Amino acid sequence: MSMAGREKAGLCAVALALFAMHPLARAQTAQDTTNPCGDPYAVTIGPFDYTNPIDVAQKIPVVELYHFNSDVENLIRGQTSVYIMEDLDYVLRAVPNHHRALYSVARYQLQSGTPDPRYRSAECYFDRAMRFRPGDATVRLVHGIYLARKGDKAAAMKEYEAALAIDPRSAEAHYNLGLLYLEMNDFERARAHAHKAYELGYPLQGLRRKLERAGEWRAPAASSAAATPPAD
Repeated sequence: MSMAGREKAGLCAVALALFAMHPLARAQTAQDTTNPCGDPYAVTIGPFDYTNPIDVAQKIPVVELYHFNSDVENLIRGQTSVYIMEDLDYVLRAVPNHHRALYSVARYQLQSGTPDPRYRSAECYFDRAMRFRPGDATVRLVHGIYLARKGDKAAAMKEYEAALAIDPRSAEAHYNLGLLYLEMNDFERARAHAHKAYELGYPLQGLRRKLERAGEWRAPAASSAAATPPAD
């Protein structure tokens, strides 16, 4: 066997060992009959948690190595199949709350306009992710972005608010909620969330520029502590 072949075989062996060692691994095939999207735990590999540092360091890289290269993430071509969704489905069965794969599935369905009938819908992948890790703020944020791009502003707002309820310091959730309020011409709330996003270090200036073009940008008021001169 060539050195490249031995390296690949070694990676496969490591992958199998890691999967078997994971405390949440369940060799199940039965579907959850109470939910049409199925049980996120009813898998043969995983499920691994995208917010768990051990999984991120030790398990998830193996899944990504074989099923989530840049072509899959950017919806160019599949890695193990002619179907991009074949690899995305694999990743989201092994790692239900994989943020980047969820975003790719959302983009795939927005571009195609309809779910691929051979796989689950984007809505199902988000449903599984939220049931797998209800406290994952980024899942709610990405779901909100998907809903906003679909044009469902009310549902998107609920997801952004849910993300902020979990993580009030999510600069990206504040930014996206500000964009949504701006689209609804609620300039006061849009401005408030823009201020918070930039206070938390969000780098993109698109929301500020849009508020400026609408004549609705105001710099955040200085805090009373900063505005009050020091005592003699």
